[in-house]
This record gives sequence, C-alpha cells and structure tokens, in this order.
Amino acid sequence: MSSRFRLVLRTSLGFAALGLGSSVCGAGVVALLLLLQGLPSEVGEDGWILGVTAAGIVALSLVVGTVWTAWLQRRTAVWFVFGRPPTEAEASRALRIPVDMGIVSGTLWLIGTIVLGSLARVLGSWMDALGMALVIGLGGLTTVGLTYLAAEWVARPVMTIALKVTPPKGTLRVTVRTRVIVTWSLASGVPFLGVLLVATPPDLGQGDHVASLIMLSAIGLGVGAIGTGLLAKAVATPLHRLRVALDEIARGNKEIRVDVDDSSEIGLLQTSVNDLAAGLREQERMRDLFGRHVGDEVARHALEYGASLSGDVREVTALFVDVVDSTALAGRTPPEDLVKMLNRFFTSVVNAVGARGGLLNKFQGDAALCVFGAPTRLADAQTAALSAARAIRDAVQETGELDLGIGVASGRVFAGQLGTSSRFEYTVIGDAVNEAARLTEHAKSADGRILASETVLKAALESERAHWEPYAELELRGRQEPTHAWEASALSPE
Repeated sequence: MSSRFRLVLRTSLGFAALGLGSSVCGAGVVALLLLLQGLPSEVGEDGWILGVTAAGIVALSLVVGTVWTAWLQRRTAVWFVFGRPPTEAEASRALRIPVDMGIVSGTLWLIGTIVLGSLARVLGSWMDALGMALVIGLGGLTTVGLTYLAAEWVARPVMTIALKVTPPKGTLRVTVRTRVIVTWSLASGVPFLGVLLVATPPDLGQGDHVASLIMLSAIGLGVGAIGTGLLAKAVATPLHRLRVALDEIARGNKEIRVDVDDSSEIGLLQTSVNDLAAGLREQERMRDLFGRHVGDEVARHALEYGASLSGDVREVTALFVDVVDSTALAGRTPPEDLVKMLNRFFTSVVNAVGARGGLLNKFQGDAALCVFGAPTRLADAQTAALSAARAIRDAVQETGELDLGIGVASGRVFAGQLGTSSRFEYTVIGDAVNEAARLTEHAKSADGRILASETVLKAALESERAHWEPYAELELRGRQEPTHAWEASALSPE
C-alpha cells in the first residue's frame, strides 16, 4: 500500500468518522440533557412522539450529513484522491472544507431545533418549546464548533497541497482569532450559557437541575479540553516547525522549506519563511556568480564598501602570464580543444594564485593579470607572487600542452573601482602592471619562462630568492629606465 493511498484513505475515513461521531455524540448529549430536565415528559402522554421524532431526525441527519459530506469531499478533493495538482478553483473549494462541514452540521442541527421546538409547542407549552429549542440549539453550536476545529486537523493534508496553488495572502479565509473565539465558545461560552439557562428563572423543565448543571460542567470540561487541544495543535505544531526551520537557516542551511498547511496568519508566516530561504538562496547564488566573475576578494570588497567609484593607492605585486604564440596555436587547434586547453591553463593559474592570497584580476584572452596586495593586504606580497609564478610555470609544463611567459613586478598602483556609475570593475592601474606585462614578453624566450624585477626579489624572503638568479638589464617598451630582471630556475625544487 503506497503512502499516498494510505494518506487518502486516512483523510477520507477521518471525514466520515468526524461527521458521524460529532452528530451521534452531540445528539446523545442533547438527549441526556433533555431527559435530566424532564422536558419530553412535561408535554404529557404524547411525549413519546417527541422521542420518536427526535430519533427519526437523528437517523435522517446521519444519512443526509454523510451523503452531503461525501458530495462536498468528492467535489473538493477528487484531485487529491487521483494524485493530480488542483486547479485554482478546486484549491479554493478545498480550503473551505472545514467551513463547509460546519455549515452541514449547523444546517442539520438548525432543522432539528426548528422541528422539535415546533413539535414541543404543539404538544405542550411555549416554555416547553423554548426549553427544547435552547437545549438543542446549544448542543448544535457545540457540535458545529467542534466539527470545524476537527475538520481543520483532518483536512490538513489536503490543505497543504491546495495552499501550494492558492497561498495565503490579502484577506485571510481563516484567522487565529477565529479559532480562539470558537475554542472559547466551546470551552466557556456555550456551557456557561447553558448553566445560566438552567439555574435562573424561568425554569425550563422540572427535572433535576443539579444533575443538569453537573452534566453541563462535565460537557464544558470535556469539550473545552478537546477544543483547546485542537487549537494548541493547530498553532503550536506549525510554530515548532517554523522555529526548527529558522534555526536551520541561521546555521546556513538555505535549502530548507516549510510546508504551508495553514490558511491563517500562520500560513502567511510559513510563506514568509519560505520566501526568506528562497531570497537567501538567490543572494548566495548571485554572490557565488559575482565571486566567480570578479573574485571572492573583490566581491567582499564590493559588499563592504558598496557600489562606488572609489579606491586607493597602495603597494602591490603584479603577476602577468601569457601563452606563447597563441595566434599560431589557435590556427592549428580546433576551437573546442583550444578552449579546454585554456581552461586547464587558467585552472592552474587560479589555484596557484588563490592558494597564496592573490587575486586573479582579469582574463585577457589567453593571458591573465594577477595581483598580490589588493584588495586584501598581504604581509609579504612579493614572496607570494614569486612562489605563485613558479607554481603556475611548473603546473603548465607538466601538462605539456602550452608554453607561456610570466612577468612579476612591484610598485605603487591605483586599486579600486573604475568605469561609470552604471558599469564598473575592480582593477589596478600603475607602472608595476605595465612593467609586469613587458617582462612577460621577454620571459617567453627565457629558459625559466619567468622574469621578475629586482625590486620584487629584494623584498622577498631569502628562501624564495634561492630559486632565482640574475637575468639581464632590459630596456622595456614604454619605460625610460632599464629594468634589472631576475630569472626563475628551470627547476623549482621544494
């Protein structure tokens, strides 16, 4: 037996048991109260007519109520039985099940009150009719209220699916206040009103008032406990699930989702929690995409300082890496294969730079500019950049797919947002960046494939300088002063 079939069976049997049980229990309690008050006997020898009529009305009500409830259930929840999503109209009708069942029960009790009250007037007096109508009416109110609260509990699986189609918004069909008022009526209002009718003049019946009062008190306690329990379950259970969901969100679980199974303010709160989780997931997705495009450090910098065209001048080390003879490579390599090779190449760059606290600032075709010292300040940006350059060179040479050149230079640059108010990017501008790019051109013909300015080597740790040796004094294009370049060893022993 599938779980859905069991759920359908349990819900259907629950509605049936609710309709029959509430009617039988209500009728039994009313009959007992009438007997205690001696109302049927006071109409004289024809009192048996009232008894027979009442029994007939109860039997007829059971049949009519069962058929009516079944028709309502078929009309509103046939989609639930067949396992298909409801239309908006079907979902709206499904959310009215508790109200509709209350209407069914209330209509049948109203008919019984009118018929038996009228019959009591024919067979007895106006006081007999008033007493009969009041007792049956109070019993009907109790039964209707209890039916409504219980129907909300039984219909919860159906309402959960229906609320996915018509979530609670705007004017609510049901409110927590409505449930509280119904519960108060069951626990206090109706029983106390019954006590007042029995204990105060004029006397409605000449039976044992003490027994009637005890009976009313017991009914108030029992029905009040049931009603309060249903109210507590309807409020406390979803609130507990919401608390658990919010705790999960606070711990970073943004995939959490709460079933919306209530059409009151609690349903609005459930929807809000789901919207909160969805919003956080979208923020996380956008931040992830943002970070992938500009780098995690730049993303954090933008979130901290906002979208402004601002920056500062600071000391950084720039690392520029470029593929050798990329034009010829593109001519002899299919585009899809070239893209795969470049992606593997850039993976090595990203891993080496990221592991040492640097930023891959931008891709430029088959080249990349990396920065150490911005936006995150580093204690030893020079050593980190030189180490990253060797790691990139070694990783690319191991694959044997590409040849490359790497230039490393240090200096003061502008680091910040550049562009316009509607479109900008984080970048670094300064002589150190240009020097690194020019060194890269010469590095492509150097044995070690990496050249760094002497300024970088002097600031690096001794352990890193051991991997480097003087290369030459170079006249770099666009620079007036010569650059004393150092070359990385062909091998990089660790």
